[in-house]
Amino acid sequence: MTSIASAVPASTKRNVAVLSVCQALFTTTLTVQIGLGSLVGEMLATNKSLSTLPITMTMVGTALSTIPASHVMRLIGRRGGFMLGTAIGLGGCILSCIAIVTGSFALYCLGAMLFGCYGAAAQYYRFAAADIATETFRPRAISYVITGGLVAGFLGPEIAKHTKDLIEPFMFLGAFVAAGAVCLVALAMQMLIDIPRPTAEELRETGRPLAEIVRQPLFIVAVMSGVIGYAVMNFLMTATPLAMVHCTPPFSTDSALTVVQWHVVAMFAPGFFTGSLIGRFGVLRIIIAGVLLNLCAIGVALAGLEFLNFSAALILLGVGWNFMYVGGTTLLTRAYKPAEKAKAQAANDFTVFGVVAVASVLSGVLLFNGGWTVILLTALPLVAVAGAAVLWLMLARPTPKAA
Repeated sequence: MTSIASAVPASTKRNVAVLSVCQALFTTTLTVQIGLGSLVGEMLATNKSLSTLPITMTMVGTALSTIPASHVMRLIGRRGGFMLGTAIGLGGCILSCIAIVTGSFALYCLGAMLFGCYGAAAQYYRFAAADIATETFRPRAISYVITGGLVAGFLGPEIAKHTKDLIEPFMFLGAFVAAGAVCLVALAMQMLIDIPRPTAEELRETGRPLAEIVRQPLFIVAVMSGVIGYAVMNFLMTATPLAMVHCTPPFSTDSALTVVQWHVVAMFAPGFFTGSLIGRFGVLRIIIAGVLLNLCAIGVALAGLEFLNFSAALILLGVGWNFMYVGGTTLLTRAYKPAEKAKAQAANDFTVFGVVAVASVLSGVLLFNGGWTVILLTALPLVAVAGAAVLWLMLARPTPKAA
């Protein structure tokens, strides 16, 4: 392990470190958005079943922007693309503040959608790390960047808790002002990214048609791992704060934020070792471990409505997401050639966040019309499908190689 790390160029290590910090700053603002999004939505919406619509709009913004973000970065480079996305996210935070002051649910949804554009750019932090890393260091580079979100697990909910009542009489306004300030810090940090822009030759080379790339078993299973892992995580996480404040007896908003906080920690803390686990046991086994953790999370949540059930379920869900998401990303990098990365990465993230957007809106609808148990039972077959797909690939091709 030490020899692999020592063989990595200093410039690569520096870029991975900067990308990890940028991931931390983005995820901090995302945690505020997700942790409070459904609660602000419930406060502003006339139809309470639409409470999770703002979070859905965030995912819609991400899904719609993934393909444009990929092509923008291909033309102007990673740093320029990251900064443009963050600036749009800052605009989304400003719109959210105006929406809370004016009581406009529609404007709040628009602000959330703009923040989703920031999310689309931020999804390429992990791919930027993969692009500059060697074959052996790549799983760790991806894992280290995603680990940056660990800081957000503590920082995001604490910002939300301590600023949500700061600007009276507008509940939650202070939290979104603070989120905007974090975007400004992210813009400054992105100035330190030093990844060469694509050469003229790289821009001319396009590789295989996208239709050929997406038909590969490697690509299909990689996308399914990311789609189902992220969708189920978002599906349950979005509904959890609402389920907690509406159960009997109800939990406080701070208790719900604490559960989200430990969930976010669980999502990103495994990043310190997920890459090493992939190197030791293989990417497909790690994805299967993520599937099993998701099933355990659903089982714990079904067992009761105590604080321990909510918190333990979301911790298991977070670790399961990490294994499926890092594993899926690593597997994806083996399904395309360097000239094909822009379209392959864009197709993957468009699919992931398109499905996640649907999952988040269904989360609120099912919660208010069916209940917490219905949400959990709906997630079960999705996780089972992901497990079946990975097992199929393990039997068909036990040792997937790079394209």
